[in-house]
Amino acid sequence: MSLQPAYLYLLDFDGVICDSAIETAVTGWRAAANFWPEMAGNMPSDTLIDQFRQVRPVLETGYESILILRALSSGITVETLLSDFAGQMTNLLTQYDLSPADLKIQFAAVRDYWIETDLDSWIEMNPLFDGIPDHLRRLNQATLPWYIITTKQERFVSRILEANNVPFPADRIFGLDRNKSKTQVLTELQVEHPNVLFGFVEDRLPTLHNVIADPALQSVALFLADWGYNTEQDRASIAQLPITRLSLANFTQ
Repeated sequence: MSLQPAYLYLLDFDGVICDSAIETAVTGWRAAANFWPEMAGNMPSDTLIDQFRQVRPVLETGYESILILRALSSGITVETLLSDFAGQMTNLLTQYDLSPADLKIQFAAVRDYWIETDLDSWIEMNPLFDGIPDHLRRLNQATLPWYIITTKQERFVSRILEANNVPFPADRIFGLDRNKSKTQVLTELQVEHPNVLFGFVEDRLPTLHNVIADPALQSVALFLADWGYNTEQDRASIAQLPITRLSLANFTQ
């Protein structure tokens, strides 16, 4: 299914606009070496990156990549992580006496150092999906504004868009910096844009479930980006839900 031009678009970033899986894996791997020296090295193996990409649908924020890579390198399977992600993450935090705050600090420090010392390679590891740059430029010419709603820090979104020659105002990026859930952002934007049909494109099924559960957001048209970080089980499960599966080809036409 394709999207209607009359929508005010609200787009997730990672998994909808940007394929950040490799960068997240590399940052997580480098940060992990600060906790487990045996994981030292500039890049994880191709096998680990492939496994990480399979687990990526259950990751919500970047720092969790540290634990995912530790789990995978320790022999915990992709299937186990997909079926019991929260339990496995809790076990690892307990086993190594770590807190999310510890991991967030290291993950952010490693990413910042990478950006400061080799911005070109960091951008290269964050490619936009095929056809996305041109599509976003077309959206910039539309009558209605569009927004980005993401758990990524806003400055990273701006850097990546700028590097891909996609001009976009910073005040229309709602990222981690705002300390608001995506449902909160959607609710506030509905107040700002009354009597307009919203089209929310997201690749994480749990996020779409949260929108469905919010009575104030029943009029938002929901789209699951099937090129992003979701599983075939996720894609099959939406058949009985008010969610439309959207392909990259239809999205970018």
